[in-house]
Amino acid sequence: MQGHEVGIRLRYWLTLASGILECLCFAGVVFGYASLVFVLKEDGYFSQLCDSIPGTNGTLIKDCSKQDERFSLVFTIASFLNNFLNLINGYLFDRFGTMVTRLLAICLYTTGTLLVAFSSPAFSELLFPALSCIAVGGILLLITNMQVGNLFTSHRSTIITLYNGAFDSSSAVFLIIKVLYEQGICLRSSFLVLSSCSIIHLMRTFLLMPRNHIPYPLPQYYTYGVNCGKANTYNVEQFEKMRDSAMTVSQESSGMDNTPAGPDDRTETQDSGKAASFQSCVLSWFFLWHLLWLSIMQLRHYLFIGTLNPMLSRLANDDPNLVSQYTNAFAMAQLCGVLCAPWNGLIMDRHKGKPRAHGETEQEADLRSSSLSLFLTSLQCLLFSVCASLPLLPLQYLTFALQVLNRSFLYGGNAAFISIAFPACHFGKLYGLVMSISAVISLLQYPCFALVKGALGGDPFFVDVTLTLLTLLVFVHPAYIFIHCRRLTRYREDNVQAEAAHGSVEAKF
Repeated sequence: MQGHEVGIRLRYWLTLASGILECLCFAGVVFGYASLVFVLKEDGYFSQLCDSIPGTNGTLIKDCSKQDERFSLVFTIASFLNNFLNLINGYLFDRFGTMVTRLLAICLYTTGTLLVAFSSPAFSELLFPALSCIAVGGILLLITNMQVGNLFTSHRSTIITLYNGAFDSSSAVFLIIKVLYEQGICLRSSFLVLSSCSIIHLMRTFLLMPRNHIPYPLPQYYTYGVNCGKANTYNVEQFEKMRDSAMTVSQESSGMDNTPAGPDDRTETQDSGKAASFQSCVLSWFFLWHLLWLSIMQLRHYLFIGTLNPMLSRLANDDPNLVSQYTNAFAMAQLCGVLCAPWNGLIMDRHKGKPRAHGETEQEADLRSSSLSLFLTSLQCLLFSVCASLPLLPLQYLTFALQVLNRSFLYGGNAAFISIAFPACHFGKLYGLVMSISAVISLLQYPCFALVKGALGGDPFFVDVTLTLLTLLVFVHPAYIFIHCRRLTRYREDNVQAEAAHGSVEAKF
């Protein structure tokens, strides 16, 4: 039995390590788009949109603003679908399980990389479906990997944030492609290599991932993959039902019915022993404030990434060597995402293993711990937005550092908070819904870009200042969670005092 347990633990660690490599090398490559744009421009993609306009002294100046706008549109659509389709992705994951979801992800990802490999300046429009397939396939790989945190109960949030950090750092893959391109390796060869790696994804799907879901809490000796008998069938359903029944959803005390509930309502909910419905989760203040929190910060990041190349060109006075230098610096900074994200998980897991307050549930302790993470993420975004708004080229190094730090905290914290605040049976759907709605809001990046290129004459200062002021709204979410936890604490203390007073009265009689 001891040897069997060692084998199970080894499988857990192999799943964790291989999942990190999968997210690090493949899942979020689309967010290294700024590096890819540099290569695509060199190859002449959308070059027909560049115009020659009269300059001073009778010279002709090449105006490629329409080309920049088209490249921005490619990223806008890809990033939109990356999030918007998560509603469908989450349903597929909850309904059909890990294997079906991963097979769909691999098909999309392989299709996207092959489309880029066989595209050319004459068929530049292939970039639209190609980048969209890569983006959607990548986020599906991430969704199926985040459940691996259930295998390590005491470090669950840390592992979820670690995977999201690896997802962010994978954007550096396009930097590697850019460097290889400068060394003489063509774009087609690089993307054919990415396509061939789908064989690795398939092997991991069948050998190191479950067919359905990894339950939480984890059954003893839970296993999965090939040759694992029935250990991963009946226990999954049994323990997921136990989890959903035990998930007494303390957020109902703050409004699962979209209105604040009193202590009596909370007690009644706990006594009912039923998980909250999907509708009540969506209509809760927890979900609504979290949606606003994610949407504003995501819009800020998407606009920054989508306009990075023209912004650097403007600040560097169209010096291609300087633009390349800063583009490389930005892409290198993305590698640090996998190092930054686990710190957010450690902040959220800092209470694990410590005694809880009298009457405090595990979920309430997790919520209390998450408020600090949400606040720090909001503060990082504000600082990042301020630095990005200042038109100083050397300052962009600090902007890059703040951007990767905030982005790694943002998406890891988003997934970890949803897993904490809501029942496990709704995780895929709620994660998909919040990402889908935030994707609709992120479409505002394109009219913002058009406004900058048009009425503002290429200067994004006023748009940046507006988004910075809008960023102040994200502080409402951590404040709300903090106040909610304080209210629960006072409620427990009042109960303890009432029980103590009642006991002393009974003792007198």
